[in-house]
Order: sequence, then C-alpha cells, then structure tokens
Amino acid sequence: MEKMKEKQYLYMLSHVNGLGTVLIRRMREFFGSYEAVWKCEEQSLAKTGILNTKRQEALAEWHKKEDSLRKDYELLTQKGITYIAHFEEEYPKRLLPYKDSPAGLFVKGELPPDQVPTAAIVGARNCTEYGQQAAEYLAFELASHGVQILSGLALGVDRAAHEGCLRAGGKTYAVMGCGVNVCYPRENYRLYSDVEQKGGIISEFVPGTAPVAMNFPMRNRVISGLSDAVIIVEAREKSGSLITGDLALEQGKEVFALPGRINDPLSAGCNRLLQMGAAVCLGPKDILDFFGIESGEVLKRNKKSEKSLAKREKLVYSLIDSRPKSLEEIVTFCQIPVSDVLESLMTLELSGYIQSCGNQNYCRKM
Repeated sequence: MEKMKEKQYLYMLSHVNGLGTVLIRRMREFFGSYEAVWKCEEQSLAKTGILNTKRQEALAEWHKKEDSLRKDYELLTQKGITYIAHFEEEYPKRLLPYKDSPAGLFVKGELPPDQVPTAAIVGARNCTEYGQQAAEYLAFELASHGVQILSGLALGVDRAAHEGCLRAGGKTYAVMGCGVNVCYPRENYRLYSDVEQKGGIISEFVPGTAPVAMNFPMRNRVISGLSDAVIIVEAREKSGSLITGDLALEQGKEVFALPGRINDPLSAGCNRLLQMGAAVCLGPKDILDFFGIESGEVLKRNKKSEKSLAKREKLVYSLIDSRPKSLEEIVTFCQIPVSDVLESLMTLELSGYIQSCGNQNYCRKM
C-alpha cells in the first residue's frame, strides 16, 4: 500500500517542469519519500538549495492541480497505459545500475523481458536506401533468432528496424521522446499500433508530452540502457544516433557500427565510432556471435533461392543490385520489350526479391 502511494506522488512530481529524474531522486533522498517532497512547504524547500526559484514556483503551481493529477493517475489503466516506478519489481533490471535512469516509465503494451537478448538498431532519419535495407535485414535476421529489437520509431533506420523485426514475427519495442499516447511521427501510426500490439511503446515522459527536441537525447540513454548491444546503421558526425552510441559506450554496452565510405556524410558517425573502439558489424552473424547464438542453419533457410525464378526473371534480377537502377537502364541492358521487363519486375517485387525505390527505380531487397 505504501509503495502504491509513493508511486502516485512520484507520478505527480514527474509533471513538474524542470524536475528531471536526478533532481527528483535527490529530493527523495533528502526528505525520505516522494510524499514528503510533494508536501514540503516552500520555505523548507528553499532552504535545501536543491531547486532554483523557477523550479520551486513550478512545483507550487502543480500543487494547485493535485486533484486533477490524481484523477488522471486513476485513468491511466483505462487508457491502456501502465506506470512503473523504479522501486517496483517490474522495473527493467537493465536500467537499475545507472544514476540517471528514469524514476518511472510509462508503457503501452509490455516492457522487454530482462532475460531475453536485446539489440537496439538506430540510425539516420534521412538514411540511404542501403541503410534502410541493412536495418531491416539485420532486424529480421536477429528477430528470427529470438533477439528483441529496440529503436525509437523515427523515420528511416528506426522504422526499417521495427518493420524487419515484425516481418520476422519478433518482439520489438519503441522508446519515445514524447508521451506514449503520442504517435511521432504521425506517418508511423500503423507501425506505432503494430509495435504496441507485438511489443511495447515506452517513455519516461508523462502522457501527452509533445515531441520537443530536448527530449530525444534523454530518450537515447533509455534505448541504450535497455539493450545488451547497440547497432548504429548510418549516422552523421553530429546526430542523435551517435549520441546513443556514445551513451552505450559509457554504459559499458557493446556497440556495433556499419562501416561506410569516408566521403559519405551518413557514414561519418559510424566511422568515428569504429575509431573510438566500436565493433564492426559486417552482418547479423557478428551480432549473433556476440549473443552466443548459432546462425548458420537459420540464415540459410531464410535466404531466398534464385532457382525458383523463371529464365526472364533471372536475367532481370541479375542486373539489379543494392544501387537503385531505373527502368530505362534495365530495359537497355536486357534488350527485351518494356512490357516484359515490367512484368518481371512486378513478379520479383511480389516475391520479395527486389523493391521499388520510387520513380520507376528498383534495387535488391536484402
């Protein structure tokens, strides 16, 4: 009963602007409980020197909304949201060693089980076609071997990682830089729903929190903290993905990076991580080896066989690689009618061998 009461006071304190997890816990240590922090008089709070004037005023303002906060807390379950405090048994064990781990987590769906191998796959929002394919391929293969996949539900690499995992029938989890009831970006709403149903949506921010820029670096430490290994697919020299990689290295997590061309801005971050001591990821086997999971048998089984293709499809397929090729290029090299090429391209795409890159451009699907 005491824990339930403490959790409610922690929930209310989490709404106060400027009160991060470190400050909230520091005040709890000083006053002995979250209830005592919430009920502390302004003069007593000022004497501690823990909070500046602005934060003291913010706390005073939220005191006036206590009834509303209590009502919202009671309605969380009806909204499909679970709130888990750091002192509860359900709180992820992976986060406990870190002083800045969230004081509480909001969850739609479920949390990733502690005992299951977990990999985060993150990277650029405006990734290349290759980056998207690599993320989806890695996620698919890892999920096929029972590895949970974490990411941030952003466009680009994050989205591809979630989709690859779901395609393999695996469990995937999204850590948000906004409230768990806010889908960001909106274009990912269907994916957001799928992740909630087949994994979980996680956030330390109170429901309804907007996706403001300052939240995302904070979110990144949770992504790395919940993972056993972090894989950076594509990242610029200064990017959120690189922050995640740096945080993971600081947390003592295994960090993998896909090497890239030295003149490609989207590879600059990965190459710098490799320079700092990150492990090279040349494929899913590197990650599976880290987890001690055998890869050979299943990887062979998942690989598509070209033997089932007809002669014309084989010809068209042989001309397509990871670099997008236009319909005009393919027709020129094949020297067969456009209608036959289009028919073959449709067959290859429906069979999962290639994918459309837009504007009648095609590339192989990894």
